[in-house]
Amino acid sequence: QVQLVESGGGLVQPGGSLRLSCAASGLTFSRYSMSWYRQAPGKERESVASLSAIGITYFAPSVKGRFTIFRDNAKNTVYLQMNSLKPEDTAMYYCKANDYWGQGTQVIVSS
Repeated sequence: QVQLVESGGGLVQPGGSLRLSCAASGLTFSRYSMSWYRQAPGKERESVASLSAIGITYFAPSVKGRFTIFRDNAKNTVYLQMNSLKPEDTAMYYCKANDYWGQGTQVIVSS
């Protein structure tokens, strides 16, 4: 079965950086568009970034210029590099491939 396992979350100060990872199994990873979503307490889940199988990227306006997304098909892993983090980036971050979701990794941006 398909599994997506996120890691790399944690507590970081404003202005800091984190790199999230999502390791996939049970699918032909290189053929899938991969996405990152986030959900803050009391808010709806929102799309953050995506990377298609042919390298087309999307970034939410709120993260554009600060976040990057890239993948290593040999490792079946997609990454979200988050720089210049802000308190409003605090959320649970989820990896998504088609209808499959990971369990999430928590990011807290606070001084």
